[in-house]
Amino acid sequence: MATWFITGASAGIGRAVTEQLLRAGHRVAATAGDASRLKDLSGNLWTADLDVTDTEAVRDVVSRAFGELGRIDVVFSNAGRGAVGAAEELSDEAIAEQIAVNLTGPIQLVRAVLPHLRAQGGGRIIQTTTMGAQISSPGASLYHSSKWGIEGFLESLAPEVAPLGIGVTMVEPGSVRTGFGAALSIAEPMAAYAGTPAGQVHRYVAASGGNLTGSAPGDPVKVAAAVIASAAVDPAPRRLVLGSDAYQAVRAALDARLGELDPALAASTDFAA
Repeated sequence: MATWFITGASAGIGRAVTEQLLRAGHRVAATAGDASRLKDLSGNLWTADLDVTDTEAVRDVVSRAFGELGRIDVVFSNAGRGAVGAAEELSDEAIAEQIAVNLTGPIQLVRAVLPHLRAQGGGRIIQTTTMGAQISSPGASLYHSSKWGIEGFLESLAPEVAPLGIGVTMVEPGSVRTGFGAALSIAEPMAAYAGTPAGQVHRYVAASGGNLTGSAPGDPVKVAAAVIASAAVDPAPRRLVLGSDAYQAVRAALDARLGELDPALAASTDFAA
């Protein structure tokens, strides 16, 4: 039996992972903004309300979970939210919230769990990012900024904590049928962007009725199973690209990025031998 600590456990991938773990007999410390949404679940379940943007609350809940449950094998950082709008359209408040939920919150969660993982001799940190941490699209600049940012943090973290027996994995799903979009932060459209790609994004979101993933190719049950299986892989896989759409988009983005490298130009700025 393993013990998992999960944020964003009440919906989407976090909910699917929680359900599968409980059915398999594992113990889950499940947290959500409103943990009452987990009351229908049964099994070896510990719950707590948690707003990941509240750093003191993160530290308190993490401390209570480790204190009451003892060893926690896997920390699954899954809470997140999307923001839509051209960079100029986004309010200061929307920018601050997006960074707090998707970047600062996960960073502070990692910082809160590390002392406990070190003390117990190791563990696993799994972070849900997105294929949007490798690609980008107009109208979602802050969302991509937050996801690229958390991956940069985790890339640096992984070799820091590997000698301590702590593995780090980034989960990069494509579009998954999770109801993503119902809680989007949507900026007020500006007329100047109506005929631009950012304006097209606004119209697409409005036409979706809040359900951006209703026909998405990704199966949340299969994504959850892949996340759970990754925890048993040693050494920890650095990334899980999940979904055929994610594979194609990420591969194309990486190929394009490599194609932008000019070795002659790069070498031309060195000091002469």
